[in-house]
Amino acid sequence: MSRHISSLQNPTIKRLLQLQEKSRARKKEGGFIIEGIREIELALAGGYDITEVYYNESLLSEEEVTRLVSGSHISCTSLSVEVYQKVAYRAGTEGVIAFAKARLTQLTELILPENPLILVAEAPEKPGNIGALLRTADAAAVDAVIIANSRTDLYNPNIIRSSVGCVFTTQVATASSEEVIAFLTSKKIHIYSAILQDAVGYDIQDYTSGSAIVVGTEATGLTEEWRTVGTNIKIPMRGTIDSMNVSVAAGILVFEARRQRG
Repeated sequence: MSRHISSLQNPTIKRLLQLQEKSRARKKEGGFIIEGIREIELALAGGYDITEVYYNESLLSEEEVTRLVSGSHISCTSLSVEVYQKVAYRAGTEGVIAFAKARLTQLTELILPENPLILVAEAPEKPGNIGALLRTADAAAVDAVIIANSRTDLYNPNIIRSSVGCVFTTQVATASSEEVIAFLTSKKIHIYSAILQDAVGYDIQDYTSGSAIVVGTEATGLTEEWRTVGTNIKIPMRGTIDSMNVSVAAGILVFEARRQRG
């Protein structure tokens, strides 16, 4: 039988709100909040350690929660409608949130196959763009996503929401651009940087050996250090403007690499 919370002043509820809203709280606890059945299922399938589940019985029964986390030793707590609506991040929610322990995101934690395909994003600012990049990475089944010079917390609830849980389906690492370049070079992974200047067409390259496709921000592109390593590639623009959404560009590039790899 799970316990029940009906007061907004309960210390547990205050803690959950802090975890939703503040990167500092997530860092201090070494964990974060996941909302939604699919996202929790993906996190469990991805080997994330979920230790607490909170649900509202008018949206999800205790039996359904038990099935969701079956075989796991997880603390389950029911919340009143008022309390659940307060802690839920999404408007159209499914009645369940969970607390999961964060994973290490160092480059040394990545487990790569021979001839890996890696997507690198330098300094993406908007959580929505990061989420979209993670969805693209999942769709193309890349071996890892590396965020260089990260400006936001990987477990920001907006990233989890916009990635529809794909933050749990692909290996993710964060590091400085300098560290990422050194890492890729040491692994003999060829760097293909998406840059308009002094670049060749993306579709005439061979991505069948170890490849890292690197994309920058829509506003400023990649920093100078990426312009002098590897091969600079571009997507020919046929219209008036000279840039497109970063996740769209990444999708074009990684799917060409995936096509070449069969």
